[in-house]
Amino acid sequence: MSDSLKIASAQTNSVVGDIAGNAARIRAARKRAAEAGADIVVFPEMTLLGYPPEDLVQKPSAVAECEAYAKLLVSETGDGGPATLFGTPWRRGDKLHNAAILADAGDIAGMHFKVRLPNYGIFDEERVFDEGPSPEPFEFRGHLVGAPICEDLWVEGVARTLKERGATLLFSPNGSPWRRTITLERKEAICDRLEAAGLPIIYVNQIGGQDELVFDGGSFSLNGEGEFVQILNNFEEDFDLATWTRKGEAWTCESARVATPSEGEEAEWRAMMLGLSDYIDKNGFPGVLIGLSGGIDSAISAAVAVDALGPDRVHCVMMPSKFTSQASLDDAAEAAQAMGCRLDTIPINPAVETVDHMLDPFFADHSRDTTEENIQSRLRGLLLMALSNKFGKMVLTTGNKSEVAVGYATLYGDMCGGFNVLKDLYKTEVFKLARWRNTALPRGAKGNEGEVIPEAIIDKPPTAELRPDQKDEDSLPPYEVLDDILYSLVEREEDVDDIVARGYDAETVRKVEHLLYIAEYKRRQAAPGIKIGTKIFGRDRRYPITNKYRDKPDPEIPEV
Repeated sequence: MSDSLKIASAQTNSVVGDIAGNAARIRAARKRAAEAGADIVVFPEMTLLGYPPEDLVQKPSAVAECEAYAKLLVSETGDGGPATLFGTPWRRGDKLHNAAILADAGDIAGMHFKVRLPNYGIFDEERVFDEGPSPEPFEFRGHLVGAPICEDLWVEGVARTLKERGATLLFSPNGSPWRRTITLERKEAICDRLEAAGLPIIYVNQIGGQDELVFDGGSFSLNGEGEFVQILNNFEEDFDLATWTRKGEAWTCESARVATPSEGEEAEWRAMMLGLSDYIDKNGFPGVLIGLSGGIDSAISAAVAVDALGPDRVHCVMMPSKFTSQASLDDAAEAAQAMGCRLDTIPINPAVETVDHMLDPFFADHSRDTTEENIQSRLRGLLLMALSNKFGKMVLTTGNKSEVAVGYATLYGDMCGGFNVLKDLYKTEVFKLARWRNTALPRGAKGNEGEVIPEAIIDKPPTAELRPDQKDEDSLPPYEVLDDILYSLVEREEDVDDIVARGYDAETVRKVEHLLYIAEYKRRQAAPGIKIGTKIFGRDRRYPITNKYRDKPDPEIPEV
């Protein structure tokens, strides 16, 4: 038994369903680990199938293929190289488990079935996996080790049980998605569990975008006192080798890299970059199309796209109507030039006039209203989708969370598109990020330094420009007020009376609540987008479309 272990952390970007490709990624990282002299290389949760697999694990052929590749990867460790710890679905009897396999010397040296299956927010693992038994440590090169999987560390019991049963070191594969509060949450939850158990841990988290989720990596190692002794980069694939030595029962990390992860606005921007680039690349799109209006939302969407994909893969289209101001035309052109991306102009006036003429016999006795405004928006969506169908690029929709929350977006119009990087950002957060991007270039960005979103776009009052002199605040409260009310209703699930008690006008709060509820049918048809905060519409917050409930002052609750 050696008193020293060289442990490689492989923070990889698996593609859900690409079992052969993911196996190749495992092989490549293991080869790198072998060249570095590692004893073992640890991978994230569900590495072989990708995470989260959702109902894909209910397909028997997918599970069978994973098990076949898993057995092949296990056999390949018979070459005398490093052991591997990787995640895969694994069937035992009539139960299907989220498993971590420790492969060494051509055999399975240990296997851990995930004990705690998360079933909240974005997670529904209880529906597709069976809970594992009480965990047992397994022997690895003379040492007893455990392999708790992700949620096993977020709740009390699993780490302590492994310690009580003799484990001296933990390897933990993870698929922990990012949100702006996750770093603190991980520190508080995992450090508490490990401090109670007194065990060091090698925590390896996956990297990459998967539909609406972004996994930030940020893998780390903690010593037995809960101190960080290793940190990998976040929002990018990474690899590091740490040397651990054992004296008695205590392990000490002798050498490892401690990176400085992105935080704050840079983390949010890089999350959007990673989520968008992986959605585009993993689904095989050559690039994106954006309707660039001269407003803040389309401008920041284009800036994220350029940073994520490069300017050559971003095609912007300005589609002015008779209500579009010259300032908007100028601002859109300046933004596209600053970003270095293509901008074309397709005036929609001829199409608007044609549709108006077609509908005149039906609308003759009715005054103009939002119907005519929405026709403009839907014609723009039609043009963008035509360009998308012809050239293969995916349309980015650009509605922010404030607009989507209250239905201030046109179904089949500006909501038309395949992905939305702003879906989980309130309007005030959009402004904040735009100002930040003009002063900083995020790590890994393919766009330009300096001001890429003209100050004129940030400073001007938001408007859809669908009628003369239109402003968003004609029909909505100021965004500072609207966003605070929405945050209270959506993220905190506060009652209306509690919000009014903080000084808000009761009629305004009730109007916002009403708009929030009646726009649910639109959100069900909205494009997927990147989770940034605590409750993204669709995956975290799922309200019924048909819903008569409204908060009532002093509600009459019948006595039982």
